[in-house]
Amino acid sequence: MASPIEPKLIAGNANRTLARAIARRMSLHRGTSVSLVDARVERFNDQEIFVEVFENVRGEDMFILQSTSNPANDNLMELLIIADALRRSSAARITAVIPYFGYARQDRRTRARTPISAKLVANLISVAGIERVLTLDLHAAQIQGFFDIPVDNLYAAPVFALDLQYQFRGRLDDVIVVSPDVGGVSRARELAARIGCGLAIVDKRRGAPGEIAEMTVIGEVGGRICVMVDDICDTAGTLVKAAELLAREGATEVHAYITHGVLSGPAVERVSGSSLKSLVVTDSIEPSEAVRAAANIRILPTAPILAQAILNIWSGTSVSSLFDAEVLLPIYESMYLRD
Repeated sequence: MASPIEPKLIAGNANRTLARAIARRMSLHRGTSVSLVDARVERFNDQEIFVEVFENVRGEDMFILQSTSNPANDNLMELLIIADALRRSSAARITAVIPYFGYARQDRRTRARTPISAKLVANLISVAGIERVLTLDLHAAQIQGFFDIPVDNLYAAPVFALDLQYQFRGRLDDVIVVSPDVGGVSRARELAARIGCGLAIVDKRRGAPGEIAEMTVIGEVGGRICVMVDDICDTAGTLVKAAELLAREGATEVHAYITHGVLSGPAVERVSGSSLKSLVVTDSIEPSEAVRAAANIRILPTAPILAQAILNIWSGTSVSSLFDAEVLLPIYESMYLRD
């Protein structure tokens, strides 16, 4: 039974476009208007962040929509300060919806005298008064254990599977899913199982830090449509090199499905001039104008799955049901995912 308290959404500045799309999607699901809480999130002249909420939120079930993407520190501080403002305004519950969880790549000590920044961020979020976190494709599953509050980690794989089944209908027998590194094999294996195709791996050996000395393909990709899958694409250097290797190995087409398109520095230029026929990213990070303009970059919406997850959290129903592509199909808004 639905809670008598209505869910309320408030957004930082990280991805206002996605926040508005989530509100529209929730309005469609509920048959009643859901809008973003009226608030201002601004900066003083010295760049200190200031938040003012113009609506009464006492006793409300609040959901903060904010990716902690570039600029990561500013967006993280916005999230924490919004949470503090809501807590001091007597909100009943505060859930942080963080489609892209920044600092997730710093989930362990790789060398002596280095931090585990993902754990520090988890502590900051909990101390700020946030009682639950909803995110998408955490870089490392163990980050859920860094929190002492519930964390719901959604997966992009079912959305990717729906898109692949539509984009390659009639050609799925020619598709092979490729992990661009050994660390992402489990993610690639899951997607391959969802669409019923084979699996290959790009094994890379590094020389100096940041330099790839050698890349080899484990598996037969000749004459196949290769689909690389990963959670994050930052500068796209490794992704582009892997695409070139697959093309040299005889792949007829090379595509990539990436959850979080960080796409910093020369990434868009690299992708545009690469062997990739298409790079598909979600809108967990606000796409830049260059990303939107790139001919071989396509954006999948996350508003349908995030809106449904928010409603499930609010009503106390299962979030894990959204791991099933069959459950997502009727709620997904992208018409190109359907026949």
